[in-house]
Amino acid sequence: MEININCDLGETSKFCSTENDPLLLGVVNSANIACGYHAGDELTMNKTVEISKKNGVSIGAHPSFNDPENFGRKRLNLPTKEITKLIIDQINILSEIAEKKSSKVTHVKPHGALNNMACENFELASVIAKSIIQANKDLIFLVPTGSQMEKAGKKLKMKVAAEIFADRNYEDDGNLVSRSKSNALITDPEVAKEHVIKMVKNQAINCFSGKKIPCDIDSVCVHGDGKSAVLTAKEIREGLLKNGVTLRPLDQLKKFA
Repeated sequence: MEININCDLGETSKFCSTENDPLLLGVVNSANIACGYHAGDELTMNKTVEISKKNGVSIGAHPSFNDPENFGRKRLNLPTKEITKLIIDQINILSEIAEKKSSKVTHVKPHGALNNMACENFELASVIAKSIIQANKDLIFLVPTGSQMEKAGKKLKMKVAAEIFADRNYEDDGNLVSRSKSNALITDPEVAKEHVIKMVKNQAINCFSGKKIPCDIDSVCVHGDGKSAVLTAKEIREGLLKNGVTLRPLDQLKKFA
């Protein structure tokens, strides 16, 4: 079995530190890099691309609403043209930086409120998917498993990678438990590891209630901004390897070969 481990990185801002990034880039297989709209800047993008290339980590754009004041977590209702421009501009920003370092962007994973809204709304998910195709039809669309984005990407015959979250609990409908609830996050690295291994083995989401929802799983997302982020990522990597799972960058998964 093949699995990818991805992480949101380069999110330098008043909300998030990037001090864990170099260590995480020694653990994960793919990096979703902030493109300057919710977080990050040219310096951070350059540095993250550089370390990613050195470690054999595939590079992805992590586009969001242009809302640094809320770290891209505020829901905004924008016209289709604005959404399209947001996505394409951010892919191009990171692509230009990557090309200068003889590297390339291979996937796209939306961030924050834009991601959450598109998980629920097929029309918005389709706008994002079409925007990615317009920017580069060969890009992999990294999306939460079971989401409307997964459905939209598959309908448009995109390369779709379905992800689960290592450090988040799930509701019975397959959506993540809201960050406003006390049980939203899994902070114990050992618990997160077992959570992931069970989901990967069963190819099913583990809901907080105990319910299991069958699904496709290509990638595991670990968040890089928590106190135990690096330890959690290492535990998950080691746990998957011990269970006979092969870890690869997204663009090297056999399904995309």
